[in-house]
Amino acid sequence: MIGIDEDFLDVFEIALAAGRNIDFGIASDATEAFMLNETAVKKLGWENPIGKQFEWRGRRKGYVIGVVRDFHTQSLHHRVEAVVLFNWIHLTLCLRIRPDDIPATMAFLEETWKQFIPHQPPDFHFLDEEIEGHYWAEIHQGQSYGVLSLLAIFVACLGLFGLASFTAEQRTKEIGIRKTLGAPVSNLVLLLSREFLKLVAIANLIAWPIAYAMMDRWLQGFVYRIELGVNVFVLGGGLALVIALATVSFQAMRAATANPVDALRYE
Repeated sequence: MIGIDEDFLDVFEIALAAGRNIDFGIASDATEAFMLNETAVKKLGWENPIGKQFEWRGRRKGYVIGVVRDFHTQSLHHRVEAVVLFNWIHLTLCLRIRPDDIPATMAFLEETWKQFIPHQPPDFHFLDEEIEGHYWAEIHQGQSYGVLSLLAIFVACLGLFGLASFTAEQRTKEIGIRKTLGAPVSNLVLLLSREFLKLVAIANLIAWPIAYAMMDRWLQGFVYRIELGVNVFVLGGGLALVIALATVSFQAMRAATANPVDALRYE
């Protein structure tokens, strides 16, 4: 149940599916008019609910004047529930304000409130903050995973950098001989990098099914969810290859551009 007035639908941008909105110009609308959402109509099994008799918990009787499109009253962890809307006395005032100067607007609202209700201080809440509160766990989980991912990438890059340095040092003579025989720098960089890129590609193939299983299980907690497509995994794998290439390319370029004479003298 949601207590509303005739401005509720406009303020929250809720669309009518059938019938009309509450109109206080019609005396009976203040005490007898009901509006239902689409889910409520389906649960009642009504094909044409407009004008039908309706009773709410034995406390109010009247008739249905309108049907509104389904909207969420909870987070996307839950399905849309059956909702009945009608005029009801409540102490909540919902306002839509411009984003230009919010502090000045809030100061004006507080001062105006005190003029009419001086004995009760206002307690303001922003709707976007309340919606965000429904996803507090997801937000903090995302932040934690973001930090851990950055740390994992940093440690992996350190390991790749060390392996690239070790590999370049082991193949110093080979690089010198290849360069003396006319091998271009690009070929030498590719020679030193492709082994690491192969390992990263294999790691991606191992990680993809694990990541898919974990993400699919996480998405099961939402009633409304996306389908995991291959694009996400291809993008992630491509990004991992780029990071790996950027990490080892410095050592590869350094070894490939070194003087081949020094490389041939290497012991």
